[in-house]
Amino acid sequence: MPDQEASASMSPSSRRRIAPIIVLVVAAVMGGLFWVLASSSSAPADEVGLVESPLIGRAAPVVRSSTIDDEPFDLSRRKGSWVIVNFFNSTCVPCKAEHPELLKFVEQQATFPDGAEFYSFVQPPNDDDDIRAFFDERGGDWPVVRDDDGRINVAFGVSQVPETFIIDPDGVVRVRWAGEIDSEILSQLVQQQRALYGS
Repeated sequence: MPDQEASASMSPSSRRRIAPIIVLVVAAVMGGLFWVLASSSSAPADEVGLVESPLIGRAAPVVRSSTIDDEPFDLSRRKGSWVIVNFFNSTCVPCKAEHPELLKFVEQQATFPDGAEFYSFVQPPNDDDDIRAFFDERGGDWPVVRDDDGRINVAFGVSQVPETFIIDPDGVVRVRWAGEIDSEILSQLVQQQRALYGS
């Protein structure tokens, strides 16, 4: 009852002064939570490998964005091809470690007439110049897709990078791999999925 009396005795002008403070506190808490998710640098060692996802067996999330070369990107237009999506950040140590393996995989797939397409999706925060420097130093000429507001990472359920998804020609997510992956494992996973769901 005392709380109700205090609330009732609060003047409208007092309430107006307190409201912006409450909004700022809530915004700060939400911003902090997003920063923790976005700045995580690697998957825990005990979570490396195939992991469950509610996306498995379902259509991949809608992704409309642009590449760091300012080309439009729409994931739905990739239907008809096997697609590999790799989430990374240029400051992520495991991302740097797995990059040579991704280069091998992309080179291998380029030798096949129906090889899988490969795309890197950026985990924010990550500046375009830092991403370009990452690829200039380590190689790789595949499209790198921006995710400035983090919506793509959230839609795929990515909190820590690297993570890799395999999407079939119908646009259905078939595999989620958390942590570093090598070219041999990724190739094997693609071949397994081709055998199960057609080329």
